[in-house]
Amino acid sequence: MFGMSKISFLNPGFLYLLFLLIPAIAWYVLKNKSDRAGMKMSALDGFLNVPYTYKHYLQHIIFGFRVLAVTLLIIALARPQSVDKWEDISTEGIDIVMSLDISSSMLARDFKPDRLEASKELATEFISGRSDDRVGLVVFSGESFTQCPLTTDHAVVINMMREIQTGMIEDGTAIGMGLATAINRLKDSKALSKVIILMTDGVNNMGEIAPVTAAEIAQSFNIRVYTIGVGSRGMAPYPVQTQYGRQYRQMKVEIDEEVLKEIAEITNGKYFRATDNDQLKQIYQEIDKLEKSKIDVKEFRKKSEEYLLFVIIAGVLLFIEVLVRNTLLRGLP
Repeated sequence: MFGMSKISFLNPGFLYLLFLLIPAIAWYVLKNKSDRAGMKMSALDGFLNVPYTYKHYLQHIIFGFRVLAVTLLIIALARPQSVDKWEDISTEGIDIVMSLDISSSMLARDFKPDRLEASKELATEFISGRSDDRVGLVVFSGESFTQCPLTTDHAVVINMMREIQTGMIEDGTAIGMGLATAINRLKDSKALSKVIILMTDGVNNMGEIAPVTAAEIAQSFNIRVYTIGVGSRGMAPYPVQTQYGRQYRQMKVEIDEEVLKEIAEITNGKYFRATDNDQLKQIYQEIDKLEKSKIDVKEFRKKSEEYLLFVIIAGVLLFIEVLVRNTLLRGLP
């Protein structure tokens, strides 16, 4: 039925029900020994060589059909699956660290509700769609630190993402440090693909490591970096602290696109520019597709459901039992 297939069961616990057939068979055997009509005879010589009729044997065969049908139904409940088939997939073995700029300029409102919240929301959607990958989170402004190490527990990453706020560390834009911290999380990874998604809205103005130097380090560890420049073109409403509290003023958007492009080029990644929420969403979708296509095809076992054949055979056996009992064996107990 399955050739050289290997069979596994999705719900193997149901197979324990097969043990219930043992007392059922024992009961049937004992019942047939005791359920014999008795009558007084002066001699048995005339009955010793009388053969059993076909109905005697047929009755036992039909019981065997019932036992076999129940056995097949129990096996079907256990969900047998053949695992000799293979399919190609391309989403296994990717470690991703997201490095997010949380400087005060990320509160600019050319995105809705602002750059930081839009970035967090769309990054969360991206993480939710990468079920097979480990994901980590790094934040930076004037300094950088790891908000969440690499993990397959995406709920933890998403919760840590929601907690990110500006002002958590000294203000500024240390792109090189944000990249270096992410590299440190990935350098010892054994994943088939190591990826950093670096998002910033400014120009590197702090930190001990230059962005291009960090990119060269990433390249030496075979880490690919996707860089995203966040901010509309021209002017944008930036938050400014005044004696009357925080106010928003129109200021020129300055993103060091040349450096971000160079980082991406050195590491065999890609640079993107997001000028609004929709563009940023499309960028994440493109990165998602790119990373699925970057991994060479890997072979994984594909399980095929096989329970239907068991159900069909069991149904046929039960139908035969009902048919025979209502025709050939009609009137028998």
